[in-house]
Amino acid sequence: MLKWKDDYLLGIDKIDEQHKELFRVAERAYNLLKSNYFVDKYNKIVEIIGKLKDYTIFHFQEEEKYMLSIKYKRFFAHKIEHDEFIEQLNKVELKDVDENQDKYILGLLEFVVKWINDHIIGQDLKIIED
Repeated sequence: MLKWKDDYLLGIDKIDEQHKELFRVAERAYNLLKSNYFVDKYNKIVEIIGKLKDYTIFHFQEEEKYMLSIKYKRFFAHKIEHDEFIEQLNKVELKDVDENQDKYILGLLEFVVKWINDHIIGQDLKIIED
């Protein structure tokens, strides 16, 4: 599981706190995957997916406002990555979630964790380099 580390810090408090929240949402999904307390995890999975969608949309809007405020020259390429991530989340088929819940959580986690890591390290840190 991907853990927050200071390598992800941009030095922009609002964005750093939002990134940490994305890690917390991923951690909730991981804890659900490892939990033996729930036989049927469907409702919890749907709740986590909803939180991830809502919070990610909020975060991307905030990050994009910041990039525009500093006239970030790679804004449009960055926004395309944001839009593609949201598009992937919107493709979630809830019937697929119910068929094999743990497998679905694991796949979602792998996708989200890889994306968060690659995006923060590969793209977001460029915001502060320019």
